[in-house]
Amino acid sequence: MLKIAYHPIYKHPLPKGHRFPMEKYDLLPQQLLHEGTCGRDNFFEPQKPNDKYILAVHEPEYYYDLLNITLDQRAARKIGFPLSEVLVEREVIIADGTIKASLYALENGIAMNIAGGTHHAYTDRGEAFCMLNDQAIGARYLQTKGKANKVLIVDLDVHQGNGTAAIFQDDASVFTFSMHGKSNYPFKKEKSDLDIALENDTNDKSYLSILKKILPELIAQENPDFIYYLCGVDVISSDKLGKLGLTIEGCKARDRFVLEQCKTNNIPVMCSMGGGYSPDIKTIVNAHANTFRLAQEIFF
Repeated sequence: MLKIAYHPIYKHPLPKGHRFPMEKYDLLPQQLLHEGTCGRDNFFEPQKPNDKYILAVHEPEYYYDLLNITLDQRAARKIGFPLSEVLVEREVIIADGTIKASLYALENGIAMNIAGGTHHAYTDRGEAFCMLNDQAIGARYLQTKGKANKVLIVDLDVHQGNGTAAIFQDDASVFTFSMHGKSNYPFKKEKSDLDIALENDTNDKSYLSILKKILPELIAQENPDFIYYLCGVDVISSDKLGKLGLTIEGCKARDRFVLEQCKTNNIPVMCSMGGGYSPDIKTIVNAHANTFRLAQEIFF
């Protein structure tokens, strides 16, 4: 059975006019239930994990500054959300969703988190709506528990996974692959193990031809025993914060190819949703829902 991490805290109240579409975290599970892609038993509610799993990735001073809301103003501004205890609790619970979904993926081949994909979080700081790096925390958890040795992170959000790249830059046990918009945020990129920087308005055909060449070669070369997939839908042409030119159908074809590669190679995959900032919330929800529809079709 497909297991999906979801908690009501995921939808966090933001000031009116804030550009982050927080309502998608409420609308996406509703849509999946409404259309029958998922039932209530597909969802599980994450809690707060043991701090030691977060501290395996993040610096204690930074983490406790978050928990105590004592982060300096400049560092807090870079995160982009008004800092509060509930917001930090939300981030901690999202990290637990990814940890627990990783364990479900080992059992069932795949598992999902309705939120997550917080790839701009570094060990010692957050930025761009990211405070704790959920997939880095998940990868470290699996390795610490002896449940995975070699991990591959496939980050197909429109923005480079700069925090993830920096966290694992000297660690051969986690291979970071980021395929992103060349002229998108972050304007100073980090060095992933493999970066593919795409020109503005890259279309479905070009995008998919690159992905279909690279990913199978990468899997064969690295032979990972676990994959984290960051499936941001901000690659779509209507996205306000992305500059690529994919259609919703192209984005779905991307997800299909990645998930089929995981299934064919018998590699468990855990999916965090990542970004999506199209003006019409229906576009965002539908594009994200496609990933769950495909997970059910391909794995179950």
